[in-house]
Amino acid sequence: MSSGSLSLSVLESRGHWGIKKGLDNIRKLLVGLGHPETSYPAVLIAGTNGKGSTGAFLAHSLQSAGLNIGWTTSPHLLCPSERIWINGQHVSKNDLDALLEQVLCAEMALGIKATYFELMVSASLLAFEQASVDLALVEVGMGGRWDSTNILDPIITILTNVAMDHTAHLGDTLEAIAAEKLCTARDNRPLVLGPALEPQWLKPLCESKPLMLTSCLPDAEIFWDHSVVNGYQINLAGNHQIHNLATALGAIDALRGLGWKLDADRVYCGLSNTKWPGRFWKVPGLSNVVFDGAHNVNGAEALAGHLNRCGVRPHLFFSAMSDKDLFGMAMALAAARPLSVTIVEGEEYRYADVETMRSAWSHAGCECPSLLTMNGLSSVLQKNVSDTYLVTGSLYFLGHLLEELNIFI
Repeated sequence: MSSGSLSLSVLESRGHWGIKKGLDNIRKLLVGLGHPETSYPAVLIAGTNGKGSTGAFLAHSLQSAGLNIGWTTSPHLLCPSERIWINGQHVSKNDLDALLEQVLCAEMALGIKATYFELMVSASLLAFEQASVDLALVEVGMGGRWDSTNILDPIITILTNVAMDHTAHLGDTLEAIAAEKLCTARDNRPLVLGPALEPQWLKPLCESKPLMLTSCLPDAEIFWDHSVVNGYQINLAGNHQIHNLATALGAIDALRGLGWKLDADRVYCGLSNTKWPGRFWKVPGLSNVVFDGAHNVNGAEALAGHLNRCGVRPHLFFSAMSDKDLFGMAMALAAARPLSVTIVEGEEYRYADVETMRSAWSHAGCECPSLLTMNGLSSVLQKNVSDTYLVTGSLYFLGHLLEELNIFI
């Protein structure tokens, strides 16, 4: 493969292949790359929602505690290089291109064709080896059993929560979905559970026998745009982020139990400095605009709960992907009693069509939501008004909107 933008172009072309279950490709790629994943210990982060935020809390706190941390997450907002974070910085586009070139050369030699996600996981694990990380934090994509990340042999697995999502691939009951996600756990190794999860419910669903560890919610003062925990300001706002914080603290306790020395004050300093764009995030330069990538019913319920708890009624702008439970999401968000609802027309094939979104909001009691194009929404958001504007429904949508606004992160 030649260098330059070709590798990124190949990656982008694989994004239309969809989801492919199985570990054969990732196993072969890692053999071809010399097994980079054996160069460092790893933590797997599984769950329906909260994986990214839990990973963000862990990455920032463990780096603050003095570790060289690699973290890979998905999806991205603007550029796939956002998916690979090493010691506080995303890799550059040039670095990602070079990593992908190595992966694609291995792919060509092996005579296989990997998916977008398989290429990115391979590039991430290779990047961590090259950076000599002390610990890799690896977010599971969808499910767990057949997810490419499950090729790892984690020292700890995290399960943030379990809710209905990706039912066509994971099953149509919470038990079926949980069973798939629990396949990331390993015998006799810690499995850190989010505070809403009950070990007694999970144990019969788990094919392995991990050491299940529960997370305890800390005392927290919750405000509209931040919380206060243990005297530290936490800038990822909302009660659901306190759940994610608790899960991260549970994982830190598990690491301590394995012998890692992690100073509490330095950990909390890192938690206080945690940033995670697109997750209840005040958009730079647009003081009244909040982006939140709630992309399923559980996420929408958490967002609406925070709005109601803080007594804030925003003007809501919504767009989502066609494979989501649009009716459930609209019902959840309508419970926040937004001052107005505007649906936004997406320009790519993955977006839900306008009539389906309009029908979902009509079913939720909003008979005549307004309609805007992406360009029209960009113009509205840039007006200086005093009301709160909330943009939600999908991280994919938020990424496109950031491009339209010419805002880079």
